[in-house]
Amino acid sequence: MSFTLPELPYAYDALQPYISKETLEFHHDKHHAAYVNTGNNLLKGTEFEGKSVEEVVEGSYGKNQALFNNAGQHYNHIHFWLWMKPNGGGALPGKLEKKIVEDLGSVDKMKEDFIQAGVGQFGSGWAWLAVKDGKITIMKTPNGENPLVHGAQPILGCDVWEHSYYIDYRNRRPDYLKAFLDNLVNWEHVEEMYENATK
Repeated sequence: MSFTLPELPYAYDALQPYISKETLEFHHDKHHAAYVNTGNNLLKGTEFEGKSVEEVVEGSYGKNQALFNNAGQHYNHIHFWLWMKPNGGGALPGKLEKKIVEDLGSVDKMKEDFIQAGVGQFGSGWAWLAVKDGKITIMKTPNGENPLVHGAQPILGCDVWEHSYYIDYRNRRPDYLKAFLDNLVNWEHVEEMYENATK
């Protein structure tokens, strides 16, 4: 099963003013496409050919760094596009909100800690909500790593590589993370991933 670049689930200008058309075009058509193309070249002739992207991510971690980097970023971006939607943010679905309050204190505290994780990730990486041992937790990872390789299931991730925000926010990473949580997150997709992670 080779990697395929998914279509964006909305128009390039659909997330404005929070993420510009220019950012989405570069981020999806150039950066994500490069992870897919490089990943496919690196998959050839390896034991991971024909495996799912999750299996490639978990199997190549610590063994084949170049393949892992591209597979990890492909996995992360497949979901990153789905974790956003036009007119996102807003109220969380009830069951998810209840669990976040139970595990992380409150929705506001979760947002604060999520932003802090993203701001505190030195250099490139990701901020995450993930399910580990049945609990929702906040994580951060460098580069293309994700919670899958740390024994957790990601349910929300925000890309804090500079290419995901620099055109729109320059060096204001905290403002980008706040805009992401308040105006872009597709909480229904987060809930769906939470339900799959806890089956």
